[in-house]
Amino acid sequence: MIVAGIGCRRGCRADEIVALVREAEALAGPVDALAAPAFKRDEPGLLEAALRLGLVVRFVTAEALSAAQEDCVTFSDVVERTTGFASIAEAAALAGGGSLVLPRIASDHATCAVASVP
Repeated sequence: MIVAGIGCRRGCRADEIVALVREAEALAGPVDALAAPAFKRDEPGLLEAALRLGLVVRFVTAEALSAAQEDCVTFSDVVERTTGFASIAEAAALAGGGSLVLPRIASDHATCAVASVP
């Protein structure tokens, strides 16, 4: 299964997330599902993007994000200060125990990383 991990700022528009996932797919191939932190469960833009893409969103617990940090290759001091995690998109993608296919790419308000998960 190919999973696109998503990180986004509050209020990020669905159009931006969809465009970023499409960019990731152009680089890494088709995505089967999205993954995002559980604290984004009610983010309207993320939910709408998933609907537009026809993908389910797997919401990742803080514990799983924490456990995946050591396998991430891209880190952000800003994200760490605001969320407690240095990597969101990569950690969300990797939370299922897979391997990174595409490190984090970013737009103005969102990030995306792709992992192959068993």
